[in-house]
Amino acid sequence: MSQDLADRVAEAFASDGALARHDSHFIPREQQDRLALAVARAVEDRETLVAEAGTGVGKTFAYLVPLLLSDRRALVSTATKSLQDQLFLRDLPRLVQALGVPVRMALLKGRASYLCRHRLAQARTTAELPDRFAVRQLARVETWALSTRSGDLAELEGLDERSPVIPIVTSTRDNCLGTDCPEHRNCHVMQARRDAMAADLVVVNHHLFFADMALRDSGVAELLPTVDAAVFDEAHQLVETGVQFLGTMLGTAQVLDVGRDLLAVGLAQARGLMPWHELQAGLEKAARELRLACAGALREVRGVIKLRWDERARDGRLQEPLAALAAAADAAADALAGVAAVGPDFVRLQERVRSIAELAGRFADEAADGRVRWIDLSPLQARLVESPLDIRDMLTEQRQAAPRAWIFTSATLGEDDGLAWFTSATGLEDATTLRVGSPFDYPNHARAWIPTRFPKPNEAAHPAAVGSLAARLAAALGGRTFVLTTTLRVLPQIAEALRTEAEWQGQSLEILVQGTQPRRALLQRFGDGRGAVLVGSQSFWEGIDMPGDALQCVLIDKLPFPPPNDPLVEARVRQLRAEGRDPFDAYFVAEAAVSLKQGAGRLIRTETDRGLLVVCDPRMRQMGYGTRLRAALPPMSWVGSEDEALDWLHELAAEH
Repeated sequence: MSQDLADRVAEAFASDGALARHDSHFIPREQQDRLALAVARAVEDRETLVAEAGTGVGKTFAYLVPLLLSDRRALVSTATKSLQDQLFLRDLPRLVQALGVPVRMALLKGRASYLCRHRLAQARTTAELPDRFAVRQLARVETWALSTRSGDLAELEGLDERSPVIPIVTSTRDNCLGTDCPEHRNCHVMQARRDAMAADLVVVNHHLFFADMALRDSGVAELLPTVDAAVFDEAHQLVETGVQFLGTMLGTAQVLDVGRDLLAVGLAQARGLMPWHELQAGLEKAARELRLACAGALREVRGVIKLRWDERARDGRLQEPLAALAAAADAAADALAGVAAVGPDFVRLQERVRSIAELAGRFADEAADGRVRWIDLSPLQARLVESPLDIRDMLTEQRQAAPRAWIFTSATLGEDDGLAWFTSATGLEDATTLRVGSPFDYPNHARAWIPTRFPKPNEAAHPAAVGSLAARLAAALGGRTFVLTTTLRVLPQIAEALRTEAEWQGQSLEILVQGTQPRRALLQRFGDGRGAVLVGSQSFWEGIDMPGDALQCVLIDKLPFPPPNDPLVEARVRQLRAEGRDPFDAYFVAEAAVSLKQGAGRLIRTETDRGLLVVCDPRMRQMGYGTRLRAALPPMSWVGSEDEALDWLHELAAEH
């Protein structure tokens, strides 16, 4: 590595450097310096680096500063669109100003994030909206469309990402007309891609990255060969995201969408030429029958449930609905072929229904070798998925394509110095690995406790015991407690026991439960300082930053082992056994260690935070693997009883 880049990075992070001069609150950290220099080395030498950086290291600045100072083109991918916006709108402008570097930056999201002018024009005459609220939202979009430059729907405050208006005013790979579109020259998606190709640093998200690797649809595939460095933040989510997007999918929502578009375009441009209502009804009926066949005896579904393929496909139960779907799609395709000369919308619709017919045929056949199938069932749709087990082949292919720096970083990538949990699933065993711990004073600021006289997680009394304990601990703090559960199923039981115990104690705790309000609204209410208890499942285990004394107790109901009946888990277990490895040790304990670190990471977010972590699973003390799981946590001080735990919480409450 040239001295120049190493020196410039070290100078930027020094106590009298550019960052300190720009921000009086900046504090040099030895851990951040080590990570930044490792990133600089990887960028300069075009190497692969896998780096775990504990909470508080400041990993975002540690990789952005070397990128900005390197004069190299770079791609940065993070886990979610909100983190993308945070990087692009907050972190990068601050650093560019502090470092004084002339860097052109671009933000690139998926199609569903950008207004489609052509679809908006169609929506004015053909959209079927469910209620007056949606009609008002569409009117807001129309007004905003007149002034927006980027077309990014994130500019519209208060537009929920689940709004029925969004699919109507955005395009998909399926319904985009490409160069045949009358608005092609003014297209926001194309403008975002042009901006990305002209930029020095482009911010994307993992979903977009993998969707593009699979479909070549969002511009990343064209962008990647032009960059010198690719950085993946929140890299612990890469494998799960990649497996979802590198697979083949057929969703009933996709069928309903094409049916809706077929009816709208048919009536608008070719009314009377084909039986559009009948064709749409055929697709809708086939989608409904397929979802019912996938659901089986399940009538009420909360969230998304993964179902085993072999259970649902047994005795050919899916063959008939798949054949009916293929027939409905073929009928639509034949009708569309008859009016293809009317306009490009019909040609694109024909391609979409032909694709659905092909997918229905594919899922009626056996899965390919080395791939696993399952069904994602939600209240509104069923999605058939066939996927690889990991992302090793895809990443290996990309890394071999051209020499560039590959940097993967997160607060949780494993439990050993080789970070094997991550590197083995990604084919990165040859990468340089680095672990830098948190700069926070965990031994003095955090306590951890495992109740030993406690029902085991498989016992019926466990959820109620968790809720009762949570109420007693939260009472000592006046709220300010997270209860994290490993499944949605136990949420209502724990919440009910919490309420009952709090009432019995005469405590007026506000209890917020996942599913009763949108996630953002629950977090806003929790963090407003009035003292509440939030009971949440998987989506609350990570990506939540509640610094200060807003959150001082995190209680985890049981060890977060992967569900053994999950189709992907079963396939990975079979693969490990075939390799002669112990699945429990190599997979279940390793996964639990990483998830546990994520959940525990909610507790201490700044140098001055203090709190208590409770894991309501006696196995963590009693079983041999418990030693390994305890070692995976930050170096908190352990307490041995509920009295000691309450003493600590009373001490924290006295400071509040």
